[in-house]
Amino acid sequence: MRFPDILRAASKGVTVNLLRSFLTMLGIIIGVGAVVLMSAVGESMQGVILSQISSLGPKSMVIFPGQQEGGASAVATGFDSLTFEDIRELEQLKTVTAIAPAIFVPQEVSYGRESGNPRVVGVTDTFFLNQNVTARTGRLIDEDDVGGAKAVAVMGPESVEKFFGSGDPLGKRLKIGDRHFTVVGTANKIGSQFFQSVDDRIFIPLSLAKDLTGQKYVNLITMQATGSFDLAFDDVNALLRRRHSINNPKNDPAKDDFIVRSAAQASEILGSVTLGLTLFITTVATISLIVGGIGIMNIMLVSVSERTQEIGLRKAIGATRRDILLQFLTEAVVLTVIGGIIGIVGGIALAWLLSFIVRIFLSTYIFAVSPAATVVAFVMAFFTGLLFGINPARKAAALQPIEALRYE
Repeated sequence: MRFPDILRAASKGVTVNLLRSFLTMLGIIIGVGAVVLMSAVGESMQGVILSQISSLGPKSMVIFPGQQEGGASAVATGFDSLTFEDIRELEQLKTVTAIAPAIFVPQEVSYGRESGNPRVVGVTDTFFLNQNVTARTGRLIDEDDVGGAKAVAVMGPESVEKFFGSGDPLGKRLKIGDRHFTVVGTANKIGSQFFQSVDDRIFIPLSLAKDLTGQKYVNLITMQATGSFDLAFDDVNALLRRRHSINNPKNDPAKDDFIVRSAAQASEILGSVTLGLTLFITTVATISLIVGGIGIMNIMLVSVSERTQEIGLRKAIGATRRDILLQFLTEAVVLTVIGGIIGIVGGIALAWLLSFIVRIFLSTYIFAVSPAATVVAFVMAFFTGLLFGINPARKAAALQPIEALRYE
């Protein structure tokens, strides 16, 4: 018997009862769909995390005051922030360099009739180096601007679009709070770093930010490790704990009034997330496919009983044991393959819908599908049908023609 004939007979066996076939495939659909969906989530989260670190060097470090990234004040101890004295002490360390503090200026920005509250950040020239910010037009803030407290500003691409649209902001005067600043440059698009957008910022000299806010503390400190990141990380933590009178021999982050983050840590987090997600996907897929395979085996066994006379008739007119075996084995594989295809399509659709919703809250989240995981899920579905279809197929093939024809 030719394989096309076997495939045609198997397809007829699957379509004769569509509802039962669909319910039989449900376990396969759920298993494959879960694999595709979770792998897509993993790919998307990898994209989110990579977008946070792609613009930073492997030795970049950022210190946030408090226990919440973004410059929140700490309440766990008597120290509410990172002070300029902390910075002077950090500058004495041999394991870090290019130390650059930043101050956030929470004041309204306006130009003509446009007004808003973008993040205004007081920085030094070294800050741009640490954050890999480059000039698109004009120039960045330099040492003379900071030393002379010059009223100049550099705008990120999103802030340029908000206040000037497609116009050229160079030479224009922005009003920040009660003071006017001349725009001397615009920055290239970067995206997000440590889950904070860099493109909507307006940079001004640190010295003017201190005057505008009256702060004696900073909202974050950026720096570079000179050699081993681990050694620099330990030195920074030890120095700040000593200065802030924090006794934390077990390195419990909850006891600190600061957070140290780095591109290297983000890479480690990415690896941990990927490994955990892979194990989760494998577990879900294995359980779902086993359940689906058992369902297929049960239904195929019922099908063999229901079609005993058909099997006897086919054998009586010349079908071999091999033909019957291949027919029922093909039916089981067809069920799992169709279920796998439905699961893949459903998983991709759910992943797209999820990305559409998440992008409302997290702009860097992207829709992504793992081709490798999709192929693996499909192959697993195929072999599930093959494995769990063998027993019913062998039972069908073992029937004797005379006994099968007499079966009622």
